[in-house]
Amino acid sequence: MSPRYFMPILALLGLCFQLSTVQAQTLKPGFDKEEYIELLKAYAGWRNPAYNDGIAPTDKYRSVYKSPEMGLENRWELLHSQEDSVAVISLRGTTRDPNSWLANVYAAMVPAKGQLKLTKDYTFNYRLSANPKAAVHVGWLVSTGFLVRDILPQIDASYKAGTKDFLILGHSQGGAIAYLLTSHLLSLQQDGLLPADLRFKTYCSAAPKPGNLYYAYEFENATAGGWAFNIVNAADWVPETPVSIQTMGDFNQTNPFTNAKAGIKRQKFPKNLALTHVYKQLTKPTQKAQRKYQKYLGNIVSKFTRKQLKEFEEPVYYESNHYVRTGDIIVLMPDEKYYALYPDSKERVFVHHMLQPYLYLAERLK
Repeated sequence: MSPRYFMPILALLGLCFQLSTVQAQTLKPGFDKEEYIELLKAYAGWRNPAYNDGIAPTDKYRSVYKSPEMGLENRWELLHSQEDSVAVISLRGTTRDPNSWLANVYAAMVPAKGQLKLTKDYTFNYRLSANPKAAVHVGWLVSTGFLVRDILPQIDASYKAGTKDFLILGHSQGGAIAYLLTSHLLSLQQDGLLPADLRFKTYCSAAPKPGNLYYAYEFENATAGGWAFNIVNAADWVPETPVSIQTMGDFNQTNPFTNAKAGIKRQKFPKNLALTHVYKQLTKPTQKAQRKYQKYLGNIVSKFTRKQLKEFEEPVYYESNHYVRTGDIIVLMPDEKYYALYPDSKERVFVHHMLQPYLYLAERLK
């Protein structure tokens, strides 16, 4: 065949392939109010009547798989859309079980790249960031490690059945895990261990802070363009946690503080003594607080963790507690009508954290 006839045929085939790919992918970037509301309705299926009271069940998604409990009382659910070829990975949040709370209070940081020895037969290798200064919450990483081993076969089966679009949803603890799961899946995709044409879109609802600033930078870069959101009720205290402590070691390498001590030493006596005293007064309290947090929420809590996970090996922690808000943040802003329905309460400390207030505010987003 003459090249002048062959080339137009190739171009036509390429166009057909592009069109089929576009048609196959139905997820769109950007925050979608109705998409989020429908996901909250689907998520309500996890809860007992006290939690999902007044929330209508989803008409769009049907459950096709619910995992057994694993790790620190973690579970996830796979749902398929009845309207298009989209699947949902729904990550359960904290339950009333003390083991579930262990995942939250095990709040030391570990490097965002490394491995966790979860059982004698299973080492979770992960790369959530290429930056050696990036670090994440160890408890939620343990949960992610157990869950992902069960999630990957279901993604593979769904993909082989023709599903390439996945919504990842978590509320509360589930939202924190959703960050780490998204990062892990994207890294597997980069390494060629997941198909390149898989598309993930993530909604971290009422999520606490998953890691430090350098992890946040990488997560936000990897999901830029409208592929991940952190939805926060401005009255909810949970997204303000874990407690964040910033020390001099948390700054970028180039900063005006690194050589401060050397600059102080060059000052004349007694000015150098006065400045040294001030410098120590400003820096030592946060350093001391960080060490205490790592001791109690790392070393000590790990002992309780190992009582539940007998073969878990305590990792080496990253010496930081600088947790930050992460992702493209969608703020649900309460007003007087909201507070009339959901007043502040010293007894009901989760009043603003439940699905009902989030759904109420989401439905009123403009």
